[in-house]
Amino acid sequence: MGLLSNISGKKCVNIFKKFGYVVDHQTGSHLILYHQNKPTLSVPNHRELAPGLIRGLLRKSGISVDDFIKYK
Repeated sequence: MGLLSNISGKKCVNIFKKFGYVVDHQTGSHLILYHQNKPTLSVPNHRELAPGLIRGLLRKSGISVDDFIKYK
């Protein structure tokens, strides 16, 4: 298993909150996260997120995989 596997949408949102993101609102099954100085993120509220999707969110937010895994 990879380092970014078996992470739910809810857990992913909680990790992004530790980096200063705030849940702005929910549209359908997606949570919209807001940060004052970084791009807005749309995180699906699914049981398990694909590693590629998590990598894309990290790339967009400017957070490294290593920093993200520390809070996993």
